Amino acid sequence: MSTLLQVRDLNVHFTRRRLNPFAPPSKVHAVDGVSFDIRRGRTLGLVGESGSGKSTTALAVMRLVQATSGSIRLDGRDLTSLGGAALRRSRADYQIIFQDPYSSLNPRMRMGDIVRAPLDRIGRGTATEREEKVSELLKGVGLRTDQRQLFPHQFSGGQRQRINIARALASGPKLVVCDEPVSALDVAVRAQTLNLLRRLQDQMELTYLFISHDMAVVEYMCDDIAVMYMGKIVEQAPAEAFFAQPLHPYSWALMSAVPRVSHEPAPEKRTVVLQGDPPDPANPPAGCRFSARCPFAEARCRQEEPPLRSIGPQGRLVACHLVSETGVPPQAASRPLAAIAG
Repeated sequence: MSTLLQVRDLNVHFTRRRLNPFAPPSKVHAVDGVSFDIRRGRTLGLVGESGSGKSTTALAVMRLVQATSGSIRLDGRDLTSLGGAALRRSRADYQIIFQDPYSSLNPRMRMGDIVRAPLDRIGRGTATEREEKVSELLKGVGLRTDQRQLFPHQFSGGQRQRINIARALASGPKLVVCDEPVSALDVAVRAQTLNLLRRLQDQMELTYLFISHDMAVVEYMCDDIAVMYMGKIVEQAPAEAFFAQPLHPYSWALMSAVPRVSHEPAPEKRTVVLQGDPPDPANPPAGCRFSARCPFAEARCRQEEPPLRSIGPQGRLVACHLVSETGVPPQAASRPLAAIAG
């Protein structure tokens, strides 16, 4: 299975507004040296707390925010080098489903026009063919064609997200970025929307970059997992291996408070309560960025930044000094747990 999306050393830095005109400018390291691949037809889940950089990474892949440095290659083509008309033409190959189904639709446009807009922009097909494509897309996402003259406010939240999905698929993209696509929906509608996304992926051979902070949703949707903390990927793994045993202490903390989707009996676990706040993204620490909150941190963790290294035969990557070469994480060893509540 070939690689569709290849991201290498992606950096997105924002200049922070100065409150003091005499102070030196500072930059927020929103995304700092991120690299990952997504194979065709698979789903990579990019997870982490709010502020970890996952949505900024998604927007950089979509060329909706400017990358400071690094490369983003889609099907062998470097998207970061494109501009103007070439960039507009390339957008047919990658689309995004936004988080908020309310604000991501133009309230003054009718539903059919919203779904047809990408086809109009790229000039695909005749007017009749575009109308037929819109009808096909609406049926595919479970909406009635006789609703195409309605405005967004006349639909429920779940229906609006289906409109967003139909619009994203109109151009026939290879890659779809799903930026927290169900977080604004209620539980019953979430399940329907996730099932729809999985069905469409199988039918249309789509590749997803799936952004979420909900680990239960990620477990259901994703083939591979990448965990971000303070702009960096701290762990990558196939989903089955990751959910069986997360290696990085931050991944372990994320997983400790998550209800599992599996019907299999869950092993006994403790709730991890992380102490303190994440460091300032404009002034990241010298060592591991998680060291100030990690219950297992040692002196070298605060002095030396851990590389993202390969662990074991499953293709797992982890950025932690304390994970052994055989894949034994610090939480599995007998260490003092200064920040854990049972």
